[in-house]
Amino acid sequence: MKKPASSTLLIGHGYDLHRLEAPPPRGQGRPLVLGGVAIDHDAGPVGHSDGDVVLHAVTDALLGAMGEPDIGQLFPDDDPANDGRDSMDFLQEAVRRMNDRGLAPTNLDITIICQRPKISPVKLAMETRIAEAVGCDSARVNIKGKTHEEVDAVGEGRAIETHVVVLLVGSGS
Repeated sequence: MKKPASSTLLIGHGYDLHRLEAPPPRGQGRPLVLGGVAIDHDAGPVGHSDGDVVLHAVTDALLGAMGEPDIGQLFPDDDPANDGRDSMDFLQEAVRRMNDRGLAPTNLDITIICQRPKISPVKLAMETRIAEAVGCDSARVNIKGKTHEEVDAVGEGRAIETHVVVLLVGSGS
């Protein structure tokens, strides 16, 4: 008797937080990039790579769903090759691993928490960019912007954080 087809469902959670700081006078600060989209803002992230908290959390969610090492293990902040590196590189490695396993994203649910900038004006651009990167329809990527109601470092505009939940599906054997 032939075994019925089955599928594997894997869920992952990703989280990231970066401090924000204004560029020094006459200096070049790091630009704010969220979900692979450059955002006009008066402060940029403090981080070793480009500091994209959204792509870092998406990458960790994908890696976590697969039981893979996290972003810090794969791309350590003490490796000079990762200094200022585009976070899309990290996401592409997670997607490569996902594809190698025959997995695909069912959906990604992303919550960006910051007092400023407002997320709604760039939400569609981020959803589109992330969907293209992970290989799914943009309708499967949901982004929500929340504030911390002026409480703590995030609410005071000194930090930004992101939570991501992803569901992957693949053929089981």
